[in-house]
Amino acid sequence: MSATGAVLSVTDLEVDFDGVPAVRGVSFSLARGEVLGLVGESGSGKSATALAMLGLLPANAAVRGSVRLGPTELVGASDTALTAVRGQRIGMVFQDPLSAFTPVYRIGDQIAEAVRAHQDVSRDRARARAVELLDLVGIPEPALRAQAFPHEFSGGMRQRAMIAMAMANDPDVLLADEPTTALDVTIQAQILDVLRTAQRETGAALVLVSHDLGVIAGTADRVAVMYAGRIVETGTASEVFGRPSMPYTMGLIGAVPRLDGGGGALVPIPGSPPAAGQAGPGCAFAPRCPMAQDRCAQSDPGLAPVAPDGPAEGAEHLAACLRAGEIVDKGLGVLDVYPVPEIPPAPERATGETVLKVTGLVKTFPVLKGSAFKRRIGTVHAVDGVDLAIRGGETLALVGESGSGKSTTLFELLHLARPEGGEIELFGKSSATLTKAERRALRGQVQIVFQDPMASLDPRMPVGDIIAEPLRAQGTDRVSAARRVPELLDQVGLDRGAAERFPHEFSGGQRQRIGIARALSVRPKLLVLDEPVSALDVSVQAGVLNLLRRLKSELGLAYLFVSHDLSVVRHIADRVSVVYLGRTVEAGAVRDVFERPRHPYTQALLSAVPLPDPERERERQRDRILLAGDPPSPTRRYEGCRFRGRCPVYAGLDPDRRARCETEVPEPTAHAADHVASCHFPTVREVV
Repeated sequence: MSATGAVLSVTDLEVDFDGVPAVRGVSFSLARGEVLGLVGESGSGKSATALAMLGLLPANAAVRGSVRLGPTELVGASDTALTAVRGQRIGMVFQDPLSAFTPVYRIGDQIAEAVRAHQDVSRDRARARAVELLDLVGIPEPALRAQAFPHEFSGGMRQRAMIAMAMANDPDVLLADEPTTALDVTIQAQILDVLRTAQRETGAALVLVSHDLGVIAGTADRVAVMYAGRIVETGTASEVFGRPSMPYTMGLIGAVPRLDGGGGALVPIPGSPPAAGQAGPGCAFAPRCPMAQDRCAQSDPGLAPVAPDGPAEGAEHLAACLRAGEIVDKGLGVLDVYPVPEIPPAPERATGETVLKVTGLVKTFPVLKGSAFKRRIGTVHAVDGVDLAIRGGETLALVGESGSGKSTTLFELLHLARPEGGEIELFGKSSATLTKAERRALRGQVQIVFQDPMASLDPRMPVGDIIAEPLRAQGTDRVSAARRVPELLDQVGLDRGAAERFPHEFSGGQRQRIGIARALSVRPKLLVLDEPVSALDVSVQAGVLNLLRRLKSELGLAYLFVSHDLSVVRHIADRVSVVYLGRTVEAGAVRDVFERPRHPYTQALLSAVPLPDPERERERQRDRILLAGDPPSPTRRYEGCRFRGRCPVYAGLDPDRRARCETEVPEPTAHAADHVASCHFPTVREVV
C-alpha cells in the first residue's frame, strides 16, 4: 500500500551488526487494523527488522533508513522519545515471555506498571486495568492470577499476559515476534485467537513475525517473504500463497507438509542461506535457485510488479526475481520449478513380525521437598496407560501436547528393563526377562535419533568417528567400522569427505543426517525418532523427511516417530497414537484418525493445525475447536476421564451422562478394524 496515511511506514531499513549487514533495504507500510506477516528462514532478518523499529537492538547494531510512526521518525530518535513510544504507541509481544517478564514482580504489578508509565492514573486504577486486561485475554480468575509470579504461569498463560501488557495502552501498532514458536498447537490456536482479540479491541496494525506459513496464511492480510536480509516477495496473502512468483517463496510453500495433503515427496530447497554479509552482488538466492541464469549473479533485482501492467493501487504483488514474469506467463508451479526426488513406494503395510508391543505402560517420578533431608510429598504420573504396537516396515507416530508422556515413553522403551507397570515386548521378547547378552544384542536393533543434532554429536570427534562409534561399541573392529562409514554417508546424502570434518562445520540439516547415519551404522530394525525435524527450517526439514521415507523403503525399517507437528505426522506415518496426560486416548491408521477422529482431544488437536492456504484456513477458523486452559498437572491422579475438564463434549452433556465421565475411566473401543478411541461419547467430526 502507499505510505500516505499509513500508521507505520518503513523505508530502506538497514541493520548492521559490527559492520556485517543483517537487514538490507527493507521497506513496507501498514494501515490501521492491517496485519503484515514477515516470513522466512532463520537468519533472514525478520526479528532484526521488528526489533529495529523499536530501537531494541544491542549496542553493536547500526540502524539506517526510516521508520515513521505516523509523523514521528523513530530511527535516530533519543532514548526519551523511544521510551514514550514503547508500550504506548507500539506494543511488543516477545517470543519468550518468561525472559520478557521480570521474575521477582507479580504479573499484575508489571501490567499495571506499563499502564502507569504512560497514563496519569492511580495505582489502584492501574491494578484494576491489569485485571481487566487479563480477563480480556482469557486468563481464568484474573484477580487471583494477577497476584502470581511469572514462573507460576504456564507458557500459554505467560504469552497471554504478555499480549495483555502489549495492549494495555491501546497502541497504534502491535509487533509480535514469533509469539507461538515454543507453544503446543492447541495453545498456539488460543494465542492467535487472543492476538485477534487484542487487535480488534485496540484497532492496531499488527506485524506478525513467524516461520510458520500456516500461522501467516490464517492471520495476515499481506505477506512479506524475507531472504538474506531483503524482502523478495510481497503481496496479499491470497496472492503470495496462491500465485507465488519468486522461486524462494515457491520452495518454502512446497516444502511444507500439509495436514490435508498426501504423502508425496516434499520440495527440498538445495543448499543453505548465505551467512550475514556473504551475499554476492547478484541475487542472494541464485546459488540455490533452480531457475538461476548467469545474469542473476550480476545484479540484485529489486522488487517489481508481478502483473505485466502493474497491480491495482493498494494491492501490490511484487517479486525480486528477473524471471518472475516468465513464471507468471507460463503459469509455473512449484513442481515445474523444483526437481522433486523420486522416493521408492513404501511396501503395503506390514503384517508380519511385531517389532514393538507396549501394553499399559506406567512410569512415575517422586516429587521431593527439602535440601539436606529430602522427603517425598507427591508423585508425577508421567505415563499412566500407554499402549503401542509397531510391525516391521511401518511408521507409528506418537503425538500429544507437551507433558503428555511422549519422551518418557521413549526412554522407558530404550531402557530395556522391567517397566514400573505394564509390559514392553521387543521382537517378541519381554524387557522384564532379558539377560545381559540379550539386552546388548537388542541395543543394536533399536537406535535413536535425537531432537537436537548438535547436542547429540560429540564436538571433539570427527564425523567418521561419530558414525563408527556404535559399531565399535558393538565389538566391530576399527578397520571394518571405518570401511562402513563412506557407505553410510552415501545413504544419507552427504559427501564422503565429511568424515574428516567436525560437527560445527555442518548446517542443522546436515548434522541431523549425521545423526541418522550413526543410528543406521549397526543396521537396526527399529529407529526411534524424537522430534527429529522440529529444530529445522521448513526447507531443511523437507529434505530430512524425504530421506527418512527413502531409507524406510530401501531398508525396511520400522519407525517410532515422536512429534508435536501433526502435518509432519500426516506426511510420514502409517499409524498414529494420540496420548493425553500419560494415557493413549486414540490410535489407528493415519487416514482413519485424521479424517474421522472420534476422541474430542484428537479433534481439537487436528482443528488447531493451521494450513498454508489463506482461503481454507479462514474457513476452518470459523469451526476451530479451542480447548479451555492448559493440560492439568500430572501430579494429580484423576478419577474418570482425565480430559473432561477441557472437553467440549462433556460441557454439553446432561448431569446424568456427565456422571459417567466423572467416575468411569473410558476404555478403548474399536470403531474400525484398526481404529480405537477411549471416550464414553465418541463422535465423528471432520476437522481437516
